[in-house]
Amino acid sequence: MTQLQKLIDRLESHIPDFEKTNPVVSQSTIGWQIDHSLLVINNVVDQLKDSDPASYKWKIKWIRIYIQITNKIPRGKVRVPKSVKPVDVATIEELKTKLELARKNIADIPTLPANSYFTHPFFGDLNVKPAIWFLKLHTKHHLKIVEDILKN
Repeated sequence: MTQLQKLIDRLESHIPDFEKTNPVVSQSTIGWQIDHSLLVINNVVDQLKDSDPASYKWKIKWIRIYIQITNKIPRGKVRVPKSVKPVDVATIEELKTKLELARKNIADIPTLPANSYFTHPFFGDLNVKPAIWFLKLHTKHHLKIVEDILKN
């Protein structure tokens, strides 16, 4: 869990730059990248908490296996699901509120049954251990975009 907590800290460190953008890297602002990452974390943990572990069923998904092997999400290949797409530009206060909720949610993960799960649109059902892997991978993906925006 500490890796995910450190990634949250890195997201927080970029909040002062929330209005910056670089159209060569992304059409979205740094604030959008942070907001989206936090929405994903909070929604995934909510789904883990609300799931029925007895209903979890593992299925092979080749796209998940490929992403697990490469440990990288390709840029610009997937549309953001509406449930985790920021609608409005978040303020610094809103980002900080979502950040604190994400910290609380991450702290709750170890208390969940191992087969609590969420359903990813491409990867299928992911129980707690692969859900943590996904959250780390997804957060790193958006942090890399943030860093590329700042670099250029």
